Amino acid sequence: MDVNRRAFLKLAGGAGVASAAGAAAVVTRPRRASAAVRHGDDAVGMLVDTTRCVGCRACEAACSETHRLPAPAMLGQDTVFAKVRRTESTSYTVVNRFAAAAEGGAAGAPAAVRFVKTQCMHCVDPACASACLVKALEKTPEGPVVYHRDRCIGCRYCMVACPFGVPAFEYEKVLPYVTKCTFCVERQQQSQAPACATVCPSGALTFGTRKALLETAKTRIYRDAERYVHHVYGEREAGGTSWLYITDVPFEQVGFRTDVPMRPFPELTWTFLSAVPFVLMLWPPFLMGLYTFSRERREARPATEAERTRETTHA
Repeated sequence: MDVNRRAFLKLAGGAGVASAAGAAAVVTRPRRASAAVRHGDDAVGMLVDTTRCVGCRACEAACSETHRLPAPAMLGQDTVFAKVRRTESTSYTVVNRFAAAAEGGAAGAPAAVRFVKTQCMHCVDPACASACLVKALEKTPEGPVVYHRDRCIGCRYCMVACPFGVPAFEYEKVLPYVTKCTFCVERQQQSQAPACATVCPSGALTFGTRKALLETAKTRIYRDAERYVHHVYGEREAGGTSWLYITDVPFEQVGFRTDVPMRPFPELTWTFLSAVPFVLMLWPPFLMGLYTFSRERREARPATEAERTRETTHA
């Protein structure tokens, strides 16, 4: 049997239709956040004023209790600040201590001690949700980026996509899932503020709409211009985040990434990420077609050689 290039393409194409039909039910194209989500003035947010944080870690304890996580390690002990910690599968938020030179401070002045709370930033246009092939991560119109564990396939693309390195994986479990701060979405649905904001004793955390919080942050900076850094972190970083920060020391000295693009990450990776599902759908049928083509060639070769032998004998 003579299988030419046209026949091979037909075989691959036929297999592709069948495979794509089955894969389409599972794999979807990356998505951008809708205009309603990206520009909703009523979307919630949180303002963190690092000048007011005292490092008590009450927010960590409240978060762990609310989400039924293990109690924070070394609560009340100063030694926990010996190294910078990151969020993990057992801790959705952590507070770190930094020593930094105050903005506009005199040369040789002692370093200022600042505490910074870290958790999911709940981006306005989240890279994690855009990278997820099965919609396990979703940006809600209200503001929080939620995780649907029943949809997750464990690819961990979200961990790679997040510019702030927040999502964690339950490596210690037999059936692991991705974990991160939920912005206490269940509490918000009951008209309650996130647990961390309700227990902060120093007023470092302010919960409200993102629009109102930006106004509050800029007002504080304007009224105390010599104290605060003239920048609201999260207003434009990665296209904007629901968690906003103001401080009186350079942001890079207190653990913030200052190289994050101001454009939403999905806009930077849209072309590449859009091709990923199609590659996943088309690669198996391509290999199937290649296998079929090779098999047909192998089966046709002995018949052709036999015909040539008979022709030579008759001649």
